[in-house]
Amino acid sequence: MHVLALDTTTPDGSAALVDEHRTIDERRGDAARTHGERLPGELLALARAHGLAARAIDLFAVASGPGSFTGLRIGIATIQGLALATGRRIVAVSALEALAQTVGAGAGPAPGAAGTFVAAWMDARRDDVFAALYRLADAPLFSPERLVEIEGPTAADPAATLAQWDAHIRHAAVVFVGDGVARHAAAIAAQAAPRWKTLPRHPLLAGAIGRMAVARAQRGDTIEPAAVRPLYVRRPDAEVARDDDRRRAGPPVGGRS
Repeated sequence: MHVLALDTTTPDGSAALVDEHRTIDERRGDAARTHGERLPGELLALARAHGLAARAIDLFAVASGPGSFTGLRIGIATIQGLALATGRRIVAVSALEALAQTVGAGAGPAPGAAGTFVAAWMDARRDDVFAALYRLADAPLFSPERLVEIEGPTAADPAATLAQWDAHIRHAAVVFVGDGVARHAAAIAAQAAPRWKTLPRHPLLAGAIGRMAVARAQRGDTIEPAAVRPLYVRRPDAEVARDDDRRRAGPPVGGRS
C-alpha cells in the first residue's frame, strides 16, 4: 500500500510518501510560496521521485486541522481532487493527534512511555494556542489506541489552557510538543511542574499522518473524498476581523440601536 499524505496546517507544511512499514520520504514545503502555488505540484513531484504516478497511490491522507483556514481549505481540496481523479479514498487526521503521535516515534531516546501525557500545542495566533491533551497507552506507534484523548481540541489563551488541564497534569509526566510551545514558552514556564518536558521544535507531520492513515485503513476506516470535514476549532480570522470592524463602526445609519 502506498499512501500520499499532506499537511497544510502551517505555512510550510509537509508531504510524505508512506507504505505499511515506514515513511519512504517526507519533505518540508517551501514556506516562501503559498500552498496554492505549490499544490498539487509538490505532492505529485514526491510521488514521481519514487517512480509512482498518481494512479499508483492506493490511499490519500490529509491533516483536517486545526490550522490556517486558507491552508486547510487548499490542502483538503487538493487531496479531494487527487482522490476523485484516481478513484481512491481518504483518511483525514487531526493535526493535534499527529503531533502527539510523533512523541516517542523518532530514532534514539525520546519521552514516550505509556502513561505519559502529551500536550499538543499549535500556534493559533491572536496569542492563543490550538491545544489538545492525550495520554500515551501501551499500543503500537501510530495506532488509534496509542492516544487516549483527555481534553479535546480547543483554541484558547495558553494560561487558561493550562489551568483547565491542571487537575490532570500538575503531578504527571507531561511532554509539550509543537510550535505553540516555543511561542508560549513563558506561559508554560510560569506554571511548570517538575515532571514537565518541552519539545519546542515543531516536527513535520505528513509522515505521521500517512502512518496513522495506514493503521486506520487496515481497519476499513477510510472515507469518500466528499466526506472530509475540516476541524477549524474556532472561527476564521477574516470573520472575526469583519465583525470587529462592524462593532467599531456602530449600527448602520437609519438602523435600530
